[in-house]
Amino acid sequence: MIRMGATGSIAHLDLCRALETVFRRNVVEFDWVLYSGYDEMVDAFVRGEINLAWNGPLSHVKMRRAMEDGAPVLALRDVDVGFTTRFITRADSGIDTVEDLPGKRFAFAARDSVEAGLLPVYFLKQVGIVPSQSLAAADFYDQRTAHHSNDQVDVALQVLDHTYDAGAISARAMESLTDAHGIDTGDLRVFWSSPGYSHCCFTARPEVDADEAAQVTAALVSVDDSDDVGRAVLKAEACDRLLPGIQDGWELVEAAALAEGLIW
Repeated sequence: MIRMGATGSIAHLDLCRALETVFRRNVVEFDWVLYSGYDEMVDAFVRGEINLAWNGPLSHVKMRRAMEDGAPVLALRDVDVGFTTRFITRADSGIDTVEDLPGKRFAFAARDSVEAGLLPVYFLKQVGIVPSQSLAAADFYDQRTAHHSNDQVDVALQVLDHTYDAGAISARAMESLTDAHGIDTGDLRVFWSSPGYSHCCFTARPEVDADEAAQVTAALVSVDDSDDVGRAVLKAEACDRLLPGIQDGWELVEAAALAEGLIW
């Protein structure tokens, strides 16, 4: 029996309902539960209440570190491989490199955003820029008057209207600015991009045996847009397909979380 956890959102509710059909078609016993947040899901995973988790990158790291035998990734979305963070500024800005940032105003996304909150702080510190000391302003989404309900879209708008000189946004979020939000990205310029890292994934407890793990992976990878169920899964997670799991790519997230005291 696979009992999967996810966090409580409309998209995840839609995902879990659609996966009921996906797993039934693939003769995999499946149940699911939604949690109020990622930490609550991590705790449930560690206690063994669930044996599969639809995970954010930081909660995956926490689960993997909590399990003596690790926690394998059984699948992930196509968009979660080679995920990157970008530092953006206005097209007419004088900021050309990270070294130009001291004394400037920098906008982060939400504090709990791995790609546009945690990792940008870590990346800046790696080149000797301590945000609270080196920048004229270094504000997260909750520290400023928001221009948009989406924290990463807000970063772009704050930079465009000159409230901040630069900001952090994921490449994936930036690619959606024009089509989804009507923002002309021609007025923005990327002056730094991170190395690629892995992002969200389906994490299993180590006692899920090899045969059952292979069935889960096959079921998830079988999803396509040829019917309503497959389209519902892909729409819920804003991707084109699901891929077999990989076991690397979360090292940057782990290093950043250790450096910021989020794990130990």
